[in-house]
Amino acid sequence: MSTPLAPHYPIIYVRGYAMTPGEVAETVSTPYMGFNLGATKLRQAWDGRVLKHVFESPLIRLMKDYGYRDTFADGSESEARLPARSVVIYRYYETADADLGTGKALSIPEAAAGLKTLIHRVREQVCGDDAGLRAQFKVHLVAHSMGGLVVRAFLQNDHISNAADRALVDKVFTYATPHNGIEVAGMNIPAVLGLWDINNFNRSKMAEYLGLSGKPARVDSLDGKFDPQRFFCFVGTNHRDYDVALGISRRLAGEMSDGLVKIDNATVRGAPRAFAYRSHSGPYGVVNSEEGYQNLVRFLFGDVRVDGHLEVAALPLPPSVQKAKDQGRSIRASYYFEATVVPRGTFSFRLSERRRDTNSAILRSYDELLDTRRANIDAPRSPVLFSAFLDTAHITTGRTLVFALELAVSTTGYTIDRKLWPDQHLEGEYLFRDTLTLRLTRNPDGFRLRYLSSDENWSENTGTLAEATDGGYAIALSSKKGFKATLRLVVRTAG
Repeated sequence: MSTPLAPHYPIIYVRGYAMTPGEVAETVSTPYMGFNLGATKLRQAWDGRVLKHVFESPLIRLMKDYGYRDTFADGSESEARLPARSVVIYRYYETADADLGTGKALSIPEAAAGLKTLIHRVREQVCGDDAGLRAQFKVHLVAHSMGGLVVRAFLQNDHISNAADRALVDKVFTYATPHNGIEVAGMNIPAVLGLWDINNFNRSKMAEYLGLSGKPARVDSLDGKFDPQRFFCFVGTNHRDYDVALGISRRLAGEMSDGLVKIDNATVRGAPRAFAYRSHSGPYGVVNSEEGYQNLVRFLFGDVRVDGHLEVAALPLPPSVQKAKDQGRSIRASYYFEATVVPRGTFSFRLSERRRDTNSAILRSYDELLDTRRANIDAPRSPVLFSAFLDTAHITTGRTLVFALELAVSTTGYTIDRKLWPDQHLEGEYLFRDTLTLRLTRNPDGFRLRYLSSDENWSENTGTLAEATDGGYAIALSSKKGFKATLRLVVRTAG
């Protein structure tokens, strides 16, 4: 009987964009193309203080924590049998190097076709003629930036792959990939900007190599070719620390970006995602971060998934604004929803962090939440707060997974008759703010969830049993100001 491979399939890493010939040469000169880069500085959220934190790199951590190994031997890439727990570096930039290749970079469709060839080659090296291994063989694809577009072109373009090829991929994890293109100063990269293939990030060109029909306004759909629930997007929210091109990129990308890719463009429609105060690359980059690594291994190897969203029932107004509304005056308001997920025992990272201070909070208008008719939408746009993958193998005592959800709701301010109304109340004040300790225990018939308000109680207390619903669990939230909402959590077995 063949040894089971799941969930520790071979990992293929696909690096991001190298622009100039010098960057290409530098990339090709390194064996691991960035997957071996670590960091020793931890940016403490948004206040600018820098702490020392040694993160060895995703490659070394996978070796130390999960027994993976590289595929190099005797100065070259091994052609011998490989263990399933192998990290394979897709070196598609070698053709663009004047010394090792032709000096001409592959197009994204050509790189995607090469990825298909590599996947089949890895299957041969791992499985040989063992029918049992071949039947269960799959790979995990991990990609940074443009590498994620190479992966998507392989998965989505019918001229490059078919259903059998795509079935060899178990899961995909992307760091900071511009799934909906790159915008410069609010405009999408023009299609005519062909220098160094920068137009690879133009939506019209992307639609072509992704195999999307027509002229879609957005190109962040997998188009039914791959299950988005098996596709994870890790999103950076720190534009300040991206210093490429002397800081020009971060100035053009602006806030609500990682310094290159806008937050709204860094995810695939319908896919789980996490957010971290990290930049596109560099000392505070997404790949060489503890946050990125922890999301990666929990998504690939974890056994529990928790998704949270908030259904808002009441958004109270300050007394002076409420009085104006009662007088028939026109009131407009929008709201920030902040959500941070922290597993117990982890002091150096957050699984996901969306905060107003880092310009990454979820923004919704009053009408989108409570007046769908005026917003001209069919249903409220309830904020999706997080998707967290957890691993019961990390439990140190007992059989309960424990994690915290820091949740806050605030206003951007109020307008009365189209004029900003700062009188009598503080602009941006919180309507709700609390930290919930969530305790999740697996039972023979499913899960049991207990919760506790940690801002007013010790987090080690047992808490209250959450109400079970058909779609998961419901937790009623309220504040003395009159805010009311239901936190809905969906818990499922991951794999």
